[in-house]
Amino acid sequence: MGKIYGFARCSLSEEKGQYLNRQVRELKAAGAEEIITERVHGDAKVKPQLDFLLEHIESGSTLIVCEVSRLSRSVLQFCEIMELVKEKHLRLEVLGSITVDCRSGEIDPMSAAFLQMASIFSELEKNILRARVRSGMANARAKGKQIGRRPTTKADLPAVFIKYYPSYANGSMTVTELARICGLSRPTAYKYIKILYDSL
Repeated sequence: MGKIYGFARCSLSEEKGQYLNRQVRELKAAGAEEIITERVHGDAKVKPQLDFLLEHIESGSTLIVCEVSRLSRSVLQFCEIMELVKEKHLRLEVLGSITVDCRSGEIDPMSAAFLQMASIFSELEKNILRARVRSGMANARAKGKQIGRRPTTKADLPAVFIKYYPSYANGSMTVTELARICGLSRPTAYKYIKILYDSL
C-alpha cells in the first residue's frame, strides 16, 4: 500500500493575506502522512512542488487535496494531471467531493467527467474574477485614480541608505559595498541611487 500525500496551494504570500493553515489542517485530519505546499497561481504553467510530487510519487499512493482548484484552475492542466494519476496508478481524493481510485490502472468514466466539470467551473471562476479586476481597474483609471504600487520617492528610502550614500557619492565606497552594508540587493541599490540623483 502506498503513502498518503496531501497537497495544499494558494496564490499569494502570507504577507498578502493568504494562508495555507486551513488546507494543511484538513489534509492532516484526512490522514495525509506528508503534505506538500506551494504558492503559485492556479493556472501557472509550472508548479515546481506539485510537478516534483507527481514525478516521484510511488505507484499505489493516495493524493489528497481540499478542492479541485488546488491542483489547477486550467482545464487542460487538470486533464494532464488526471492522466498522470491514471498512469501512476494513484488514488486521488478531493475532500468532501469525490474520490477517484486509479490504483488498478483504470478510471471510472463518471468520476472523470465529474472532475473535469469541476475543473471547468474552477477555470470559469478564475476568468470571471480576472474580468472583474480588469473592469475595476479600467473604471478607476477613467476616474483618474492611480493603479498599482505608488512610486518610490526619496522620502521612502531607508535611513541606513541615506546615511551611507555620501560615501558612495564621493567614491570611497562601491555599489557592492553600499548594497551589502545597507542589506540591499545591487539592483535595489542602483534604483535608490537613481532616485536620489533625480531628486537633486
